[in-house]
This record gives sequence, structure tokens and C-alpha cells, in this order.
Amino acid sequence: MRPGVLWLIAGLSLSIAGCAATQPETNQPPPLSEASFNSRILELESQLTQQCDTRINLQQRQLDHQQALTADMREVGSLLRYLRQDVQQLEARGEEPVIIREECEIDESSTTKTLLGRSEWVGLPSLGTYLKARVDSGANTSSLSAAEITRFERDGEDWVRFKLALNDDDVAVESQRDEWVEAPIVRRVRIVQASGEESRPVISLLMTLGPIRENVEFTLNDRSHLDYPVLLGRRFLMDIAVIDVADTYLHERPEFPGGEPADQAAEDEAVDEDDSEE
Repeated sequence: MRPGVLWLIAGLSLSIAGCAATQPETNQPPPLSEASFNSRILELESQLTQQCDTRINLQQRQLDHQQALTADMREVGSLLRYLRQDVQQLEARGEEPVIIREECEIDESSTTKTLLGRSEWVGLPSLGTYLKARVDSGANTSSLSAAEITRFERDGEDWVRFKLALNDDDVAVESQRDEWVEAPIVRRVRIVQASGEESRPVISLLMTLGPIRENVEFTLNDRSHLDYPVLLGRRFLMDIAVIDVADTYLHERPEFPGGEPADQAAEDEAVDEDDSEE
């Protein structure tokens, strides 16, 4: 044979041998076992069952909602029919319609509050005297007429010493006019006036007014140039009293040792008073 033919046959043999030795690549997954196949089928069945149940529940809710709307529409239709019948009966009678007015609700909280006039008698048991007071919702804090106000310290706390600042026309227990009064300062208030700012001490005193018996905070300042030695403001009135500005002295004057009886207060109440003082 020719040498070229031999070389050709040898090359073909090597090519065939190489193809036989090379394994073809594949992307196919390995075959499933019977157990894995059954598990996968059960998983798919469970998912399908859940989807079906969800759809059935949604359809049931929609059906219930539709039935409720239908029942409401039937009820409204029935009410409209009755209303038409009532209107027809009224038209047939030819009578004027009857208007029923709703009664106003009564605020029960107002019945528990004490009614006060624009002027009242107050008692100060710790001072042993009664005084006239003007009731004024325009003022925030109550005020007591005081003079010779002196601040001092007692047991590490701020106290104040003072006398009642009263003029000859002010009605009080005579023996208490010039007595010194001492009380702890509970706080201070800043008063802004045309003449400038002023800091006033505030004390707490037990006060009686008719059925009311309360501890009241008073600012101390000289009110002797005014008609009332006591002013009662909003902080005292809040939640316990209301004012009738058309009346005065709705409650009796309290009694103290050395003072006049309550039944003799009528003359003092009859004195002409200027209600425009403040």
C-alpha cells in the first residue's frame, strides 16, 4: 500500500478512539427516587388544596356580604313603604303636623355649685374675723388687704408677717384689726402694672363662705384704698361656685368671738358700695 493511505487510516483510527473515550456532557438532573417523587406530589397537592380553600373562603365572604346588603335593602324598602303610608294618612286627615320639641338637657353640675352674689361675707378662722369680699371672675388669684408685710425665715422656709390693712369703713372684728398674722409663703406672683412690675407673696388661709369651707390662696397687698379688703378670683370659684351679679350677700355673715351677731349685718350690707373699683 502507499504510505499516504496508511497515514490516513491511522488518523481515522485515532479520531474514532478519541470520540469513544470522550463522554457527552448533559444538563439533565439525576433521576428521582420513588420516595422523592411521592413527597413532591404530596407537596403539590397540599399547595393546591390551600389555594382552593382560600378561594372558597373568599367566595363565601362575598356571598355573606351580598346577602347582608340584600337584607338591608329590603328593610329600607319596608320602612319607606310604612313612611309613605303614614304620609298618605296624614294628607287624608288634612290636619296640621304636630311639632314635638326636644327638651333641653339640664346641666346637673351647675346644681352642685354654690350660688354667690357679687359681694359676700367671708370668714377667716385663723385670723378670727369676718370681712367683706368682692367676687370677681375677672381676677385670677384672690387677694387679701395687708400692711407692714415682712418676710422672714423659719425652719428653713420662707414666712411672712403682716397686719390687716383696713380703713375705718371696713367691717371686721375690732380686736383683730391690729393683730399680727404669720403664715408660710406658698409661692410668689409677679404683678405687671403701669408703674412697673411687683412681686407679691401668696399665702394659704382657711376661708368660710356660706356652706363653703376651703383653703384659699391669697396674694398680700394693701387694698385699704378700695371698697373690699378681700377679692375672690377664678382660682377660688372654679368647680365650686357660680356668680349672680344681680344679687349681693346671699349667705349670712359668719360669727366670731368679739364680733357682732350675724343678724345685725343687714345695716352693714345696706351701705352703698362701688362695684366698679377694679
